[in-house]
Amino acid sequence: MNNSGWQRGIYAITDAGLMPDDDTLFARVAAALEGGIALLQYRDKSSDQQRRLRQAQCLGRLCEQYATPLIINDDVALAEAVGAGVHLGREDGSIAAARARLGASAIIGATCHDSLASAAQAVEEGASYIAFGRFFPSRTKPDAPPAPLTLLREARQWHLPVVAIGGIEAGNIRQVMEAGADLAAVVHSVFGATDPTQAVFRLRQAVSD
Repeated sequence: MNNSGWQRGIYAITDAGLMPDDDTLFARVAAALEGGIALLQYRDKSSDQQRRLRQAQCLGRLCEQYATPLIINDDVALAEAVGAGVHLGREDGSIAAARARLGASAIIGATCHDSLASAAQAVEEGASYIAFGRFFPSRTKPDAPPAPLTLLREARQWHLPVVAIGGIEAGNIRQVMEAGADLAAVVHSVFGATDPTQAVFRLRQAVSD
């Protein structure tokens, strides 16, 4: 059970390539939730709207069991339909419009890459957290521009949760947390693992050691 709140810890992001069917997706997400992730993001870029709605609804019910917020990647309409938060990239629409549609209590995240200017705009529009990266070589987005670790400390000026993403695993997670991140976003380090529960434990332990 995750009782620590969503603003600090492990932020797990699903990957349709690693979890191509319902059974694998739900089993691995349940295992990650059991490990104590702080946030779950459902990320699926397919055009199958019915499948995405079905999966998001099921993930929402799973997350409720663990009091862990669900975030939908890049789809405000789907987030509204399942009562979840949303994460938006810089080309994925207005944070302010998402806030107006989803309400004051929704968790809305913004991709800022390596840009404090993007973060400032996102904060002004009502973002709940700001995400930066990549900080290490990433299998999910290998062509993403690198960001310096110093950016994480600078981003704390807005007093919002700061998320680090990109190639984070047990051997380097402590670097981003000590540099100023509140949340470490991971894909392969959890959902590419044989046992996602133990993978989350290892990540959390690496931070607390």
